[in-house]
Amino acid sequence: MIRSFRAFPAAALSLFVLLAGCGAPPATEPKPAQGAAPAASAPVQGGTFTYALAGSPSGLDPNVVPGAADYRVMRSLYDSLVVQLPDKSIKPWLAEEWTVSPDGRTYTFKLRKDVTFHDGTPFNAAAVKYNFDRIVNPATKSRFAITLIGPYESSEVIDDYTVKVNLKSPYSAFLSSLGQAFLGIVSPAAAEKYKDQLVKNPVGTGPFKFVSWTENAAITLERNPAYQWAPALAENKGAPYLEKLVFKIIPEEATRIGSVQSAQVSAAETVPPQNLISLKSDPNVQLLQAEATGIPYTLMLNQDHAPWNELDARKAVQLAIDFDAIVKTLYLGTYPRAWSPLTPSVAGYNKELEGAVKPDLDKANALLDGLGWVRGADGIREKNGKKLTIHYVDGSPNREKRNDIAAMIQQQLKKAGIAVEVEITSDTSTALMVKGTNDLAGVSNVSGDPDILRSFFHTNAIPNANKWGHNHTHKSDPQLDAWLEEGLKEQDPAKREEVYKKVQKYVIDHAYGFPVYVFPYTVAAGKNVSGFKFDSLGYPLFYDVSLKGS
Repeated sequence: MIRSFRAFPAAALSLFVLLAGCGAPPATEPKPAQGAAPAASAPVQGGTFTYALAGSPSGLDPNVVPGAADYRVMRSLYDSLVVQLPDKSIKPWLAEEWTVSPDGRTYTFKLRKDVTFHDGTPFNAAAVKYNFDRIVNPATKSRFAITLIGPYESSEVIDDYTVKVNLKSPYSAFLSSLGQAFLGIVSPAAAEKYKDQLVKNPVGTGPFKFVSWTENAAITLERNPAYQWAPALAENKGAPYLEKLVFKIIPEEATRIGSVQSAQVSAAETVPPQNLISLKSDPNVQLLQAEATGIPYTLMLNQDHAPWNELDARKAVQLAIDFDAIVKTLYLGTYPRAWSPLTPSVAGYNKELEGAVKPDLDKANALLDGLGWVRGADGIREKNGKKLTIHYVDGSPNREKRNDIAAMIQQQLKKAGIAVEVEITSDTSTALMVKGTNDLAGVSNVSGDPDILRSFFHTNAIPNANKWGHNHTHKSDPQLDAWLEEGLKEQDPAKREEVYKKVQKYVIDHAYGFPVYVFPYTVAAGKNVSGFKFDSLGYPLFYDVSLKGS
C-alpha cells in the first residue's frame, strides 16, 4: 500500500515503498514481497553491496542471540523450514510440505533433499532434530529462540528427510515462529565444532556465506553459488546476484546517511526523521520502508515496587504523559503513535484502543492526591518521608531518539510531582535482571504473531538474575496467563484474535505498559539498487538485490 509520507494512519500501516520525489507505482497482486525497490529491466550479476547498520550485532547464532541487528545479518545466512508471506500465509522453504495431527501437538515435515550447509554437510531430518534439541538445552543459553519454539517436547527422525516434531500442547503460532531467522537451521557439524563461538562462526544454508567479522566495523558475506532453494518471497530462485554483501557498522546518524548520499555505501538503515524529509527530494536516493511488526516501542511499569503495584498510581503515570506530543515532536510526523502492545499489522490488533487513553494531568494529580502523595517544597510528591520517583531504564542510547523520549517524560511527569531518574545503559542484563530496580523500562520486539504478547506479559517471562525474560512489569497475573495460554492453543483464527484483543485492552486498562510509537524501519538506498525487499516482519532481504553498473 502506497501512502503519503505524512499520512499513514496507524490502522492502515503496512509495508510500502517511498520513492524520492514521487509516489511509487501501485502494488500489484500477487507479489512476492512488498516494500521492494523497483526492479531493473534485468538483474545485474556481481558487485559488492554495502549496507550500513546502526548498531553492531551481538552474535550470529540464531539459537542463542535475540537482537534485531543480529537478525538483519542472520537472515542471509540461515534458511528456515517455512516462510511467512506478508499476507500471513505460510509457505514451504526447507520443508516441502507438512501435516499437523488432529490434536495440534504433532507436526511432520517432509524436507528438501537438495540442500547443503555452507560447510558441505547435508541438511536433513537429523539436522532439524539437532537444532530444536539444541535450543531447549539449557547449556545453549538461548535467549529468544527458546521462547519461539514454545511447548516443544521432542523430535523424531522418521527417515533421512522426514522429521516429526512433538509439542507438549497445541501451539498455534508454531509455523509462524518457524519462519523467523531465530529458528533458522544451523549446521550441526559447525555447532559441535565451534560450541558457544558459533556466534562468530555462523554456518547455515542461506544465500550468502560468512567470510569475516571485524569488531564494530564490518561483517562480510559472500555469494553461495550452490543456492537453489529460495522461498516464495524471492523472485530469484538461484544463487544471489551479488558477489559480496558487506554490513558496515555506522552508529552515528549523520555519517550513516552521508555515506549513502556520497555512494560510500549502497544503502543505510534507520533513517532519522529529519533526514527522511530532506531525502525525499534527493534525486540520487530512494527511500524504502516497512513496519517493524510485533511489539511497538513500549514502556513497561515494574509492579514489584510500591506504589506501582497500585492501579491508581500506574494510571496517574499513564495520564500524566502526553505520548501524542512526544511522538509528534520527536518524529516530525514520520512515526505513527502506538496505541496497543501490538503493532497494527499483527493479526488480532485491537483497533478500538486507538484514541482510548488521552492525557489528563488534572486527573493524574487527583489520583496521586488520593493515594496520599503530597507535593514537597521542590514540587515532587512525598509520602512517609519518601519522594515519588521513577527509575527509568533504556538500553538503546542511540536508537530512534529514545533518549529524548526519556527526557520529555521526565519533564512531563515532573508536572504531576513525579521525579524521573533516567539510566541509559547498554548493559540491560545487569540493570533489569540482576539489579531489577527499574520502574519504567523501554522495550520492543519483532514478531509476526500475537503470541509475542506471551513473551512480555506471561508469568513465565518475568526476568530475574538467573533467567532472561521480557516481562518487565514483573506482574504475575492469572487472568493474563489464562488468556495467553488460551491464545497459544486456540486453533480457530477468529476466536484466537478475540482472545488477543482482550489481552491488549487489559494491558492498557490496567496500565501495565504504555505503547509509544510504531517503528517504520526505513532504508535509504542509491538509485542503482534494485530488488531490495523486506520480509513479513519488516527485516531487509538481500538475495534479490542487484546493482546497476556493477
